[in-house]
This record gives sequence, C-alpha cells and structure tokens, in this order.
Amino acid sequence: MVKSKLWDRQQLLVAFDLYFRLRFGQFDHRNSTVIYFANLIRRTPSALAMKLSNLASLDPVITSSGRSGLTSVSAADRAMWLEMKTDWLAFSEQMNAAISTLGEPLQEAMPDVREEPLVSYQGMTKEVITKVRIGQSYFRSAVLSAYNNRCCISGLAVPKLLIASHIVPWSEDPQNRLNPTNGLALSALHDKAFDLGLLTIDESYHVVVSSKINHNNDHFFDSSIKSFHGKSIFLPDKSSPQAAFLAMHRETIFERKC
Repeated sequence: MVKSKLWDRQQLLVAFDLYFRLRFGQFDHRNSTVIYFANLIRRTPSALAMKLSNLASLDPVITSSGRSGLTSVSAADRAMWLEMKTDWLAFSEQMNAAISTLGEPLQEAMPDVREEPLVSYQGMTKEVITKVRIGQSYFRSAVLSAYNNRCCISGLAVPKLLIASHIVPWSEDPQNRLNPTNGLALSALHDKAFDLGLLTIDESYHVVVSSKINHNNDHFFDSSIKSFHGKSIFLPDKSSPQAAFLAMHRETIFERKC
C-alpha cells in the first residue's frame, strides 16, 4: 500500500467512479468491491471507504435527505466534484480512462454489471468501442445503484430485467449521455414505453401515461402500464433525475411520439 496520505488524480478518478457505482450503504471497508478496488489503486479498504464517504458529503441529494458523509473533504475532492458538475462528458471520459488502466476489472468485481445495447458499434475503432462499453457500464451501474436496483415505476428488483434508461436520448445530448442524473432505472417494459413516449414523469415525479394510446381494452397494458398513471416514482438515494431533462422528455418525446 502507498505510504503517502495524498491521493493522486488517477486514484481519485477511480474513487469517483466507484462512488456512483455503489449504493450509499455500501461505502464500507468490508465491502468486497471496495476491497477489490482498494488493492488495485494501492490504498487500504478503510482509506477508500473513507474517501467515498467524504464524497458523499459533497452530494446535495445525500445531504438534503438528512444523511451525511465524513467531513474531512480535501480541496482536491471539492475541485474534482466541481469539475465533474461542470463537464460530465470530459470527466466521465477521464474516469473511464482511469478504470481502463486497471485492466478492466469490472466483470470480476461486479459480476452483475452487463452491457446494454445503447449504440451501434459500426464504424468504430477497437479503442472507441472499449471506451463506449466502459461508459455504458459506468452509466448502468451508477443509475441502478442510485435506485437500489429496482424499477422506479414498478418496483421490479430483478437486475437482469432492468435498464438504465436515458431521459434525454444518448444520441441527442452527448454532453450528458453518461450523467447519472440523466437516467432512470426502469424495467425493460417501462423503458420501452418511456423511450417511445407512451409515458413520462411530471414535475412532481408522478407517472403520466398518454391518453392518446388506443389499447383496445388490453388487460395487460392496463395492469402493467396504465395502472401506474398518477403514481409517484421511487426517488433515488443519489443522482436524482434533473428537472430540465424530464421537462425535455415531456416536451420533445412524450408529446411528439404519442
């Protein structure tokens, strides 16, 4: 393990990446993922767990809920948090690069992480494909962990049936395609309905199902989609969906595609 108390930038980037992949309650030195990554970046599990808790104290979603992290936040922590908020795309690319230098350990450390077919790889170089895959893995882990691995509409808690759904589509906002606040944890069915504009989320985080759908008394549709109209979604532990992204979905996808 390193003797220096100072964290270098690569170590901090890995810690930031892990912060969004894990749930708040998993910031523990006994957590197997914390142990695994601590060894890779040559820090003790306790030091990494402490760093994750320090980052939590900078997260307004955490602090506004009455929870708190540790108070020994460094100037570097604060500077990087601001850097992340200022340019999600550039920061996520740096996190991806830091993870890549570790030999892409995600499948071993997080066996439930899987790739989602968000984009076509046609015409991409091997290097670009690797970056995209790591980015997709990060986004999925960050979004699902924030919602405690359950669909925010139905409560379905089977990870293999969940999608980290983009509020503003991947192709329409490159700057925020890896921003966890541009994501919702949805079942595969509700992800498709959301993507097609058959449902959306209003300003008060209630589900709105389109009244324009002609479902011809389809009992399955009524029970699996229509029945959630007007119900509140499960809000995440961190990375709450940004109001601006939801407004854009209501204005440009829900109304346009219904």
